Amino acid sequence: MAHGGERLERQLGVLGATLLGLGSILGAGVFVSLGLAAGAAGPAVLVAILLAGGLAACNGLSSAQLAAAHPVAGGTYEYGHRLLHPAAGFAAGWMFLFAKSASAATAALGLAGYLVNALGAGDGPLRIAMAIGCVAAVAGLILAGLRRTSAANAAIVAVTVAALLAFAVAGAPAAMDPAAFRPFFAADAGPAGAARGLLQATALCFVAYTGYGRVATLGEEIADPRRNIPRAVVVTLAVTALLYLAVAAVAVGSAGAGGFAAATRGAAAPLALVSRNFPGDAVVTPLIVVGAVTALLGVLLNLLLGLSRVALAMGRRGEMPGALARLTPARTPAIAVGAVAALVAALALIGDVRTTWSLSAWTVLVYYGITNACALRLPPEARRYPRALAWIGLAGCFGLLSFLEPISIAAGAALLVAGLAWSRAARWLRLRRHSC
Repeated sequence: MAHGGERLERQLGVLGATLLGLGSILGAGVFVSLGLAAGAAGPAVLVAILLAGGLAACNGLSSAQLAAAHPVAGGTYEYGHRLLHPAAGFAAGWMFLFAKSASAATAALGLAGYLVNALGAGDGPLRIAMAIGCVAAVAGLILAGLRRTSAANAAIVAVTVAALLAFAVAGAPAAMDPAAFRPFFAADAGPAGAARGLLQATALCFVAYTGYGRVATLGEEIADPRRNIPRAVVVTLAVTALLYLAVAAVAVGSAGAGGFAAATRGAAAPLALVSRNFPGDAVVTPLIVVGAVTALLGVLLNLLLGLSRVALAMGRRGEMPGALARLTPARTPAIAVGAVAALVAALALIGDVRTTWSLSAWTVLVYYGITNACALRLPPEARRYPRALAWIGLAGCFGLLSFLEPISIAAGAALLVAGLAWSRAARWLRLRRHSC
């Protein structure tokens, strides 16, 4: 890289990259946030899952061809710098750090919620303390090295998929009542309100798909990136969409959209609560808890991994403290891992999954909007897919921003303004040092 820095080792193939993508997606999205989306759209959350999956596919292909053309750590942060403008690159990195830190905090709180619910212990401070403890433990695993991390992730994904399939199969008989899906679109506020609820749910579901971005942010560590990154992204999204649809259909059909949403807001352990209505719940519910715990651990693992690589890239350019770019003798960015773990733990102190997930929605849509803008700037020889896909992704990301809750929009905009102010100040300080 022109700005220097030590290089990471390429050690992941297409299977390892796919498992990292699945490990990033199959967690907070399916075990926590689908219930939030059901609260916004009612049974039409099934449509929202498909719409979000289509938008994620456009964004995923944009990310894949960018990562294939520029296989370096940092993802859209690097693409923005190279293809758009340094301010766009910084904005992408800054928003990614906060968006995915909020998602990681949601995963930690969800993980603690399932554990507290299984133990029958009190909620509140205990759940927050357990969430912070999980963040610290996962950061320690990452510091042990990527090979060990990748092996642990493969085991986590296997257990997660098995638990979700068990939920779908065991709950199918309890989800056969058509009345649970009527009215299909939320009709309390009329057609306009139903449309708004559907689009808000689409935005929430889209965030639940965005783990495929981990594949791009690890571009410097994937072998044969031009071939492996696009394949890993496509397979990841296809498997995720099928599992999301199956789980949401069973949850809504057995508990109703309102019951599914209430279980999410109340205990942050919706699938465990819903599964108590299933035949054989004494077996299914513990399996769901195990699957949730492993999945949410996987999300934490992959999010902290990806966040540390973006912090590493920003440290290389001097837009974050240079210490973040330092590697240990084992080629691990230990300082970056510790810094992002501290940020996630601080966000977990909020204690409310609805707040942390909503905070991630606005920022992640901006991030992937910039991703699609970068894809539109690729030269013809580096483009693998039609430009129309990037245009759809760009319009979809920025179009969904206005359908989120006002507090999410305000918080996201404030973070963006603060980040750009930080960037200008850091640039001024660098120029001043060079002139002295």
